[in-house]
Amino acid sequence: MCIIVGIASAGRPDILNQTVSYLQTMTNQPDAIVVCVPDMSHAGDLATNTCVELLTGQRGLTIQRNRILASAAGRADILVFLDDDFIPSPDFFIQMKKSFSENPDIAIATGHVLADGILSGGLELRQALDIIRVSRKPDSELVNTYNAYGCNMALRMSIVVTQGLRFDERLPLYGWLEDVDFSRLIARFGQSVQVKAARGVHLGVKSGRQPGNRLGYSQIANPYYLSRKGTMSVGRAFVQATMNLTANVTGLVRGDKDIDRRGRFRGNLLALGDIIKGTSSPERILEITPQFAQSAAGSATAKQEVER
Repeated sequence: MCIIVGIASAGRPDILNQTVSYLQTMTNQPDAIVVCVPDMSHAGDLATNTCVELLTGQRGLTIQRNRILASAAGRADILVFLDDDFIPSPDFFIQMKKSFSENPDIAIATGHVLADGILSGGLELRQALDIIRVSRKPDSELVNTYNAYGCNMALRMSIVVTQGLRFDERLPLYGWLEDVDFSRLIARFGQSVQVKAARGVHLGVKSGRQPGNRLGYSQIANPYYLSRKGTMSVGRAFVQATMNLTANVTGLVRGDKDIDRRGRFRGNLLALGDIIKGTSSPERILEITPQFAQSAAGSATAKQEVER
């Protein structure tokens, strides 16, 4: 089976180059690495890396991933989308290939995230490698899952091509919940599973992330949009939005310094107002002026952040 890795990135050339360099030192590498960036200024040293297929496309996670889908069609049996800060275990691709080979009903799979820096201040590569090294390799167990986690999701390309599946480009920039939407689409044609033996660490690097008020809007507007579209149940969308709102309020009260809770909460309120008025849409974040947290942790990098 031919396995291709696809990475969509913007505004983070250093972390992108670090992750690709790690992938290229793995003993068990993918057959190809395809990277899509808005333009070459986002690629860093990859612009001269002849072992990487470099694509350019309009900024936006779903748009860039669709460019990679088109490139891999007809070549890959399995396309593994990785975030530019996801570090897979040395046997990650072997385990994915094994699972897809032995289980032809699998349509989409995600690995076991040992640690996720997005939930904290972020992790460094050396920390990720240490976590992977000391982790206990589980049995080759497959567990049904509602959706793949966007930082690492493997697709059976024959289904993608036959069914003409694409990421929803109405989810702009960071594409909040694009993984849920695509997972539920492709799960109509096969199993959605977690491959426990395919381990990895999501660094959760903060630079290049979406500004708080824009992300906050997406946290409410996108579940509402997907529930109306039919790829997310009304109940699950309500729970998702409520959890996001609650986390932002709690973070405000606690004085969270790693996350722009104030900006996210403002975005939450704006989205709720638009839903009430009947004007809510995922694209609305393109009209929202970015605002950055000026906390002790965030002020140093605020001016450098660019929405994905």
